Amino acid sequence: MGLSEIRTAIKVDLKKPADQQAGLHNRWHPDVPFAAKIQSGEVVKIECVDWTGGQIKNDDSADDVKNVDLTKVHYLTGPFEIEGAEPGDVLIVEIQDVQPFQDQPWGFTGVFDKDNGGGFLDELYPNAAKAIWDFEGIYCQSRHIPGVRFPGLIHPGILGCAPSPEILKTWNDREANLINTTELKRIVAQPPQPQNVHAGSATGELKDKVGQEGARTIPGRPEHGGNCDIKNLSRGSKTYLPVHVPGAKFSVGDLHFSQGDGEISFCGAIEMAGVITVKLTLMKNGMRDLEMKSPIFIPGPVEPNFGPGRYITFEGFSVDENGKQHYLDATVAYRQATLRCMEYLKRFGYSDYQVYLMLSCAPIQGHVGGLVDIPNACMTLGLPMDIFDVDISPLGPAKKTDRGACAVASK
Repeated sequence: MGLSEIRTAIKVDLKKPADQQAGLHNRWHPDVPFAAKIQSGEVVKIECVDWTGGQIKNDDSADDVKNVDLTKVHYLTGPFEIEGAEPGDVLIVEIQDVQPFQDQPWGFTGVFDKDNGGGFLDELYPNAAKAIWDFEGIYCQSRHIPGVRFPGLIHPGILGCAPSPEILKTWNDREANLINTTELKRIVAQPPQPQNVHAGSATGELKDKVGQEGARTIPGRPEHGGNCDIKNLSRGSKTYLPVHVPGAKFSVGDLHFSQGDGEISFCGAIEMAGVITVKLTLMKNGMRDLEMKSPIFIPGPVEPNFGPGRYITFEGFSVDENGKQHYLDATVAYRQATLRCMEYLKRFGYSDYQVYLMLSCAPIQGHVGGLVDIPNACMTLGLPMDIFDVDISPLGPAKKTDRGACAVASK
């Protein structure tokens, strides 16, 4: 007996504003209405807009990245009612495929303006920038970063189930405490934001409630996963998500054609609209049986393989660009590894912003080298050499060639 056709659980319309589509939402809240139902064990296709809801265009200007409205993001598809799901269960999400829409075979990588989103290196590179990537089967290349071509490890940036009212309060309380007590001179978290809230089919008082209480989708959180941006959650992977409300209220979005470890420019993957095919299966009482406090996953068998010895790897330590010593700070160390790689690639004619964009979305490998040798953590960044059209191995002086330019907005 042949297999039946896989149904599409929710369709989206790329020509219609995202905030006018009932199958999308942009806040985490237990009261966002169900958009569709999926049976446990069912395989479905789910259509997704890009995470900004179509704000970024396929052109040569970075003004849209500079002026992106971040009160609208992320637009997720769902929430789905998983038939029979109860708090304490675990939802197993098996990703079978992820593809761009056939009539939109392109994506974008962006560096956000320091005053509107920022990024990993925003103190050094404060201006907005953009690269458009064209898809050719499993490969991508960009007119804004010529001389680079690589296969994508396509995946969703966001998978998660809705929080319970108690968990939502925990999120908002602890993030508010961080905001109120931080000594850092920058935005460290985003509290609930009623402006541009989209709560699916909810209107009136219910929509207002979601706007006042709903958690922003920007960070991943231990209780449910969410925006983890893990590039290995690709085809064949299985993610085990805690269920906190009846029906689970599962949502997915933020599809990426490719991403480097860390997604360093914040809009750092190759962001795209597309279709994800998933099998959703309940594990009854799974949170108790697995003693689960945060999601776990098993990577799939699909990953670009450049072979042993085909990565050039840069080391970074907990000493920042101003020479200040930090104590076992892995973030500082990874930033330094990134800067060493940027300096290296500029020798071949690439600009700072071209390399920044490239390292955000190319399949780089970020690893922890050491976290015990006080005072310096050691982090590494492995860059696959075979994605370039020239030999970038350390052979001596590099030949600097014209590499064009990405789109960079003025301050």
